[in-house]
Amino acid sequence: MSQTATEALIRRYYDAFNSGDATGMLACLAENVVHDVNQGARRVGKAAFADFSRHMSETYRERLTDISVMTSADGSRAAAEFNVHGTYLQTDEGLPPATGQKYQLPAGTFFAVADGRITRVTTYYNLTDWLLQVAGEALAKELAGKS
Repeated sequence: MSQTATEALIRRYYDAFNSGDATGMLACLAENVVHDVNQGARRVGKAAFADFSRHMSETYRERLTDISVMTSADGSRAAAEFNVHGTYLQTDEGLPPATGQKYQLPAGTFFAVADGRITRVTTYYNLTDWLLQVAGEALAKELAGKS
């Protein structure tokens, strides 16, 4: 793929994300997509990605802004940097209780692309920053005591 085609693919993926269009996101992915989530287990395949997306939409409401997409010269790789604006809707296992907390944090994703589809999605963000925003001062004190 060309740089231009790869950038258009990544932008379609994020447009679908921001529209809450899981089907549109899945259409951008290869059948055997590898999905590495920040601080989480690797998932392989569209079905696993769809399950993850369903869980995320039930637990969090997020919108991405200031999306900047960068691509390799041959279009086989891309990266995106963006800001996440979210609401924590439902308590996620192993995380603080959800009470509708709002959060904002920078994040980034790395992509591999082949045959017009995304073959790898690897996302990173600062989990401690997110925890401090949703759990507040008590967690901040607990984390400070552990350092």
